Amino acid sequence: MAVSPATQLRVPRLVAATSASMVTLVAVMGGLGWLPETASGPTATRSSASSESGAALTSSTHEPAGGATDPVVGSATDGAADATTDPATSGVTSTRFTGQSERTRLRLAGERAVPPDSGDGRRVVFAQGAQRVWLVGENGKVRRTYLVSGSVEDNLDPGSYEVYSRSEDAFGINDSGTMKFMVRFTTGDHAAIGFHDLPIKNDRLVQTKAQLGTPRSHGCIRQWRPDAKALWAFAPLGTDVEVVA
Repeated sequence: MAVSPATQLRVPRLVAATSASMVTLVAVMGGLGWLPETASGPTATRSSASSESGAALTSSTHEPAGGATDPVVGSATDGAADATTDPATSGVTSTRFTGQSERTRLRLAGERAVPPDSGDGRRVVFAQGAQRVWLVGENGKVRRTYLVSGSVEDNLDPGSYEVYSRSEDAFGINDSGTMKFMVRFTTGDHAAIGFHDLPIKNDRLVQTKAQLGTPRSHGCIRQWRPDAKALWAFAPLGTDVEVVA
């Protein structure tokens, strides 16, 4: 069938008009968000950004280069290092030194070293001058060390003692409050002397955790509750207690 010249001219115009309409329609749908996003579009951009954020977060949580674990263990009482709990040692807290200068690390390790001439074997060591306690295992390894608050008076002679009495609940002298995890190892002029947690009087602790490391008691050795629990578990009747100046 023959096609007239007028019809031949209208066909390209119709195709061009149809193509222009399709382009306009696609543009409108894209502007309204009706078109699906492809891997090369905004979705791929967001995934890339998320991956970079995740990588940055992971990197920021890595231990700084040169970080080391000190073999001496301590408790969170000291507040000078990151603490992690070792489940194999019944709540014993190990201290990991991260991001600290070598001088600081050595100073802290020195403070946590067991004092010389403080006995041997499995024992509790209390240094009156440093106001610090060490729980030492049979192999001589420190299992826990932390700051305490001993007596404001010089009521203990350096030497060897032994745990002779224990009470999970106890009362202080002169209405000085109640305490838990009392581990007695000697007697003073007016009452027994031992280790226990911070006393509570009138529903309040008689001192703060931050005040540990300074003498504040009537004779006993005050400990932060987790440390008191640790010593309670560590020191049954007959446990050696070494007191040093």
